[in-house]
Amino acid sequence: MSKKKKNEFLRSVKDKVEAIQDMDRSKKLMAGGVIGVVAIAAIIGVSSTGKSARSVATNTSISSEVETTTVEQVAAAQVMPMEKAGNEFPSLDITVETEEPRPELLEEGVQHSYIAKVQERLMQLGFMDNDEPTDYFGHVTKSAVMIFQRQNGLAQDGIIGPSTLPLLMDANAKHYAAKLGDVGEDVKRIQHRLYELGYLASAEMITGNYDEKTQEAALKLQKVNSLSEDGKVGSETMNLLYSDAIKANTLSLGEHSEVVQAIQNRLFELGYLTTSPDGTYGNDTELAVRLFQSKNDLVVDGYLGPSTRAIILSSEAKANGLSLGDQNEQVTRLQNLLAKAGYLNEDNATGYFGEITENALKRFQSNNGLSADGRAGAQTFAKLNSGGINGPSRGDSGGSSGGSSSGGSYSGSVGNMISIASSKIGSPYVWGAKGSDSFDCSGFVYWVLKQMGVGQSYLTSSGWRNPGRYTRISSFSDIQAGDIVVVSGHVGIAAGGGEVIDASSSRGRVKRSSMSGWWRNNFIVAWRIF
Repeated sequence: MSKKKKNEFLRSVKDKVEAIQDMDRSKKLMAGGVIGVVAIAAIIGVSSTGKSARSVATNTSISSEVETTTVEQVAAAQVMPMEKAGNEFPSLDITVETEEPRPELLEEGVQHSYIAKVQERLMQLGFMDNDEPTDYFGHVTKSAVMIFQRQNGLAQDGIIGPSTLPLLMDANAKHYAAKLGDVGEDVKRIQHRLYELGYLASAEMITGNYDEKTQEAALKLQKVNSLSEDGKVGSETMNLLYSDAIKANTLSLGEHSEVVQAIQNRLFELGYLTTSPDGTYGNDTELAVRLFQSKNDLVVDGYLGPSTRAIILSSEAKANGLSLGDQNEQVTRLQNLLAKAGYLNEDNATGYFGEITENALKRFQSNNGLSADGRAGAQTFAKLNSGGINGPSRGDSGGSSGGSSSGGSYSGSVGNMISIASSKIGSPYVWGAKGSDSFDCSGFVYWVLKQMGVGQSYLTSSGWRNPGRYTRISSFSDIQAGDIVVVSGHVGIAAGGGEVIDASSSRGRVKRSSMSGWWRNNFIVAWRIF
C-alpha cells in the first residue's frame, strides 16, 4: 500500500474513532458500534503486519489513540445486569407481573384467584347458592363439585382436576338436576320438602336416595303445578319448591273435613285463629297457618303439610302473641275486634301493631281481667271473641293518643343489631339453616331480626325483594348500617363503613367483608328496619 493511501486510511479510521467518542458523550453507544471499533482495530493490526518498524512508528500517535478509545468504549458498552427477574429493560423501569400458576388440582383448602371463576360457574349452573365468589375452596364448594361430578358420571371426590374442569367450563355444561338413582344431601332436602307438601306419604321416605317413589312425587308435583313432567328436580322445579306459588298435595284452601276442624281447634287454642272453627279451610285458616309457620321456624306457604300438622298438634308448638312491631292480617283482625269493642278507632285498623294499638289492647286487658302486657295471645283473642266483655271506661279516648299506629318502633337499635350479627361471624353455612349455630343467607337475616324482636317471618332472598313493610332504599349509595341488602339470589346485613355481614356459601361461613363491586353490580334493593 502506498504511503498516500495508508495516510488516507488512517485518517478515515481516526474520523470513525472520533465519531464513536461523540456517541459516547451523548450516551447513545450501541453494541454494534463497539463491534465496529474492535473490527477496525483488527484491520489495523492486519495491515501493519510485515511493515517496517519505521512505518509503524510513524503512526504511533494515531494507533495509540485508536487503541485507547476502543478499550474505553468496550468497557462502557458492557451489558448491565438485569435488576429483577423477568425485567429485560432496567433503564425503562418495566416490571413484568406474573400470576401464581394455577394448581393442577383444585381441592378443599386451596386458595387461588381461579377458584372465584369456578364458584361463579357452579352458581350459574345451579350447584351453589348465588353469592359473591371468592378465591377460597371450602367445604360448600367441595359439596357442589361432588354433585356436579355425580351429574356428569365422574368420580365424586370433590376435586377439580383434568377430568372435571373442562366439563365445568364448557359452554354446554349441564345444569343442576336431581334424578332417579342420585344419592346425596341435596336429594334428602328435596324429599323433605316433597313430604311437607304432601307428595311423599311418610317421613320414612326421606332417605337421600332418589328412588322411584321420589320420582313419582316429583312427577305429580310437576303435573299439579303445570310444569314440564320429566320426574327430575331441575332449576325450575327447585325454585318452585320454596315459592309462595307452589300448589301442595295436601289440605288447602276450600277443603272441608274433620281433619281441618281438629287443626282449627288447635290453632284457636294457640291464639292463631281469630274466628270460630268450622271445619272449612278458608282464608282465615290459611292466614293462621302462615302465622303459625312463621313463628315456629317453618317454611311459610299456608299449607297444612305433614310437618306443619305435626308441630301444630305437638306440645312444642309456640303460641301466638301479637306485639309491638308486628304487621300482618292478624293484626288487622285484632284491631277490628278492639274497634268493635270500643277501644280503638276504626281508622287505626292499619294492619300495623303500633303504640296506639298497644295502648288500646292494654286498656282492654285491664278492663277484662287479663294481664295487661300489651300482647295479644290466645286468652286475649278468646275474650275478644266472646259475648261478655267489658267496654271502655268513661273518658277512654278509644285510641286517639299514645303514638303512631304505623312506622317502626322496635326494641334495640342498629348498634345492637350489628352486635348480634357479628356474634355469629365464623358460624358454618348450611343450606336451609336458620340458626342458632348454622345459617344460610336468608336464615341468618331471619335469626338476627328475631333476636331484635322484629316480628318478621322467614323469607327467602327472592321474598326479600318485596317484604312490604320497611323503608325502601333504591340506591346502593344510600345504604346505611342495619339495612337489609338484597342482591340477585342473596341477602345480607349492612354493617356500616362499606361492609356487610352475611352467611356466605362461597366462604362456607358467616363473614364480615367489604361490600365490593359484586354487591353493587347485583344490587336489587335494600330495606331500612330502624
